[in-house]
Amino acid sequence: MSAATTRSRTPDRLCAEAVDLARTAAEEAAAPGVVGEHVEMVVEGDRVVTHLFECKEFGYRGWRWAVTVARASRAKYVTLDETVLLPGPDALLAPEWVPWSERLRPGDMGPGDLLPTEADDLRLEPGYTGEDVPPPNSPLSQEMAELVEAEDVEVTAGPVAELPVAPARGSIAAVAEELGMRRARVLSRYGLHVAADRWEESYGAKTPMAQAAPATCVSCGFLQPVGGSLGQAFGVCANEFSPADGRVVSLAYGCGGHSEAAVMPTPPRPAPPVVDETLVDALPLRVEPDAGSVGAALSDGAEDLGHS
Repeated sequence: MSAATTRSRTPDRLCAEAVDLARTAAEEAAAPGVVGEHVEMVVEGDRVVTHLFECKEFGYRGWRWAVTVARASRAKYVTLDETVLLPGPDALLAPEWVPWSERLRPGDMGPGDLLPTEADDLRLEPGYTGEDVPPPNSPLSQEMAELVEAEDVEVTAGPVAELPVAPARGSIAAVAEELGMRRARVLSRYGLHVAADRWEESYGAKTPMAQAAPATCVSCGFLQPVGGSLGQAFGVCANEFSPADGRVVSLAYGCGGHSEAAVMPTPPRPAPPVVDETLVDALPLRVEPDAGSVGAALSDGAEDLGHS
């Protein structure tokens, strides 16, 4: 250990004894009755000492008033350096500050809230707004303009130049508007992949609901297809009884509300009647002699059947 290091760790006698000076400075910076007992002394350097006092302020548990005093070389008086309130080892501290962009969670926005999007957001990329003019050697510049003009001459009453608004059919702006790209910024490939991963995690094949489903959404009649590249893997559920109603679901997702999972059986048709009620059977009131054993027994002197 060098001599300079030894001297820096040895407190200066006059600075170490300047406890009253440090307390007076702390009381001037704080409110009356806030500065407590002297806690410890820390050697900051050669003839530089920091006195720590207990802080009794409500809400600052474990904090300490730190007063640094110093003495110039060959000087007889100690001077005040600075006074500050610092947290101690067991101080009550506020949680670490996190930017709003990292604190924001899905569902936090409410009516009237505005969510600014950074200019360099990786989820977006510049779209086509019509301000960029195609290069002169582009086939979509001169040739397409001539083709549009030739087509419009046949369907319009006058020359194209005399129309109030020049037709944009076949132009880059019209194609971009048809594809939904005539915006300042559109979804980038990174933003597309991030959204697909998020939807796959919530309504994908690995969810417990999909694992217990009788079939996947690709064969469900309630699945509404979506356009673009997302239509190859996702769709919108339109079953009001499904837990994913109105959500973008993976084609490999499934639930118990599948349209073909449990088809209602057709009601059974009633069997034809056994008794034909459309015919009338004749029932004689007298027993005929040839009606078998009953007729032979009652043939001699028997009373008429029916009322006597």
